[in-house]
Amino acid sequence: MTKKTHLFSRRSALAGAASLLATPSLLLAQERGPGAVRRNISSFALHDWRDHFDSIGRGILLSDTNTRVLQHWTADGEMRIYPTSVPLTDELTKRGYTTVIEKRKNPSWRPTPAMRERNPEWPLVIKGGDPENPLGTRALYLSWTYYRIHGTQDTRKIGRRSSNGCIGLYNDQIEEVYDRTPVGTQVKLI
Repeated sequence: MTKKTHLFSRRSALAGAASLLATPSLLLAQERGPGAVRRNISSFALHDWRDHFDSIGRGILLSDTNTRVLQHWTADGEMRIYPTSVPLTDELTKRGYTTVIEKRKNPSWRPTPAMRERNPEWPLVIKGGDPENPLGTRALYLSWTYYRIHGTQDTRKIGRRSSNGCIGLYNDQIEEVYDRTPVGTQVKLI
């Protein structure tokens, strides 16, 4: 094989590899036409807590319902990010400032009166630890009546509009947030 032939083969291989690498981008561009649905759960913008709060205090939970992500700052300023489930509709979504007023391990779940009205077949209560319990293994109770940040047994809900008003996390992640979040932590849903 001559040097010239070797370079040509190498160039051909590089061009072929480049076209293979570009294929997913081309397909993605085709999917972004009119009416396309964006499915990339990791496409979100991070927020700076200073844009929403005067001080970090005991910590901050900032839930972005549009990008379906929860940012958690501890009192010492460490920040972690978690994918979430969010309310099904804007009518079920409450936005604004609240605080964590209570924490429960393996919480029982009781549908709200509005939920019972929409779904009368639902049980009156599901005890904590039950695999059907929609609150998962931990729940942070907010100062807003009926609203929680909690785990979920149904991991398909994460990254989707799937709740009746609450913010859901994977059980292992809500357990981490639960352990790092004291009562009195500031919360904002945007």
